Amino acid sequence: MKTASNTFNVTEIRKDFPILSTRVHGKPLVYLDNAATTLKPKSVIDRIRRYYEKECSNVHRGVHYLSELATKHFEATRGKVKEFINASRTEEIIFTRGTTESINIVAQSYGRKFLRKGDDILISAMEHHSNIVPWQMLCEEKGCVLKVIPINDDGELIWPEFEKLLTPKVKFVSIVYISNSLGTVNPVKKIIAAAHRLKIPVLVDGAQAVNHRAIDVQDLDCDFFAFSGHKLFGPTGVGVLYGKFDLLNSLPPVQGGGDMIASVTFEKTTYNVLPHRLEAGTPHIAGVIGLGAAIDYLNTIGMDAIEKHESELLAYGTKTLKAIPKLRLIGTAKEKAAILAFVLPNIHPHDMGTLVDQDGIAIRTGHHCTMPLMLRFNVPATSRASLSFYNTKKELDELAASIKRAQEIFS
Repeated sequence: MKTASNTFNVTEIRKDFPILSTRVHGKPLVYLDNAATTLKPKSVIDRIRRYYEKECSNVHRGVHYLSELATKHFEATRGKVKEFINASRTEEIIFTRGTTESINIVAQSYGRKFLRKGDDILISAMEHHSNIVPWQMLCEEKGCVLKVIPINDDGELIWPEFEKLLTPKVKFVSIVYISNSLGTVNPVKKIIAAAHRLKIPVLVDGAQAVNHRAIDVQDLDCDFFAFSGHKLFGPTGVGVLYGKFDLLNSLPPVQGGGDMIASVTFEKTTYNVLPHRLEAGTPHIAGVIGLGAAIDYLNTIGMDAIEKHESELLAYGTKTLKAIPKLRLIGTAKEKAAILAFVLPNIHPHDMGTLVDQDGIAIRTGHHCTMPLMLRFNVPATSRASLSFYNTKKELDELAASIKRAQEIFS
């Protein structure tokens, strides 16, 4: 990925996001729900609109002008994703509906072909439901055993426990890079290296990582990497599954029809080459093209600059929220991304979310699709402020003031 040369200026960057001019209950929008979905820059919105207004056609196989144009831009995004995550070839980039579908494809395709009764599958205690349930379904079908790496009170993996669980019985590891509920940054490169010493493949759930830091799948040496476009300032309904070419090439398709075929007779079907073999049906064409525009936009800013700004926000936000009496942060790992989850005695997170919304502040409340993690911390839910590069310290001050007003109401 190219490095941007311009100076990071959050005031100017905020002008790129039309929705930030919105007023909520008569107050300026403070959007702190970026772990659920990120806002979209005008360049992405305009690019999607251009496709529908001037380039609308189905991709692949068409010989007319619009189809060839749409195909050109669709496949150009595959090249942009390849460069963005530093894959070795474009055939390693599979377009999906999102992280959830990407993980499910691996569980259903790789899992059904290669995993056997009694094999262990290893995940962590901080996984999103989409990196738990597909493996549970596979275990029920194949007789595999799901093992869970425990975490400490700060929300960090307990490494000695991971090493104990990593036995020759483990045939697959699926691990989140950055926790959506805690902000914990897992040592995925170290995890992958340990697994590979036993020839165990590793999938990395990168949904919360691609928008916070530069990703290099070759440096990580992961076997699979999954993420969603809408977490990367692109459209909803589109995502990516990266896989090492030889591994992807060994996978049977999990859906049939459309571009995944080479030839069909009633007696036999032969399958297309990668990446098309794993992309059945008409894809989300506008979404893929919009994802390409989002990557273009991020390249003008630079992921290093984004990570630096968010690190400053996280430090400031942590200090600011810790100063609020009785507030307890959930997730205090030494290595964290810009997520601040918290609870307060006598105030349910849903009530907190409703009250800060009256001040125009959008946070997420609930279990964040990590119910086992909530049980680990003995809380029913948390309030979560998740930050992005267009957020400011002033917005964090407004959040803190709003939380204090909520405390006064419940006192």
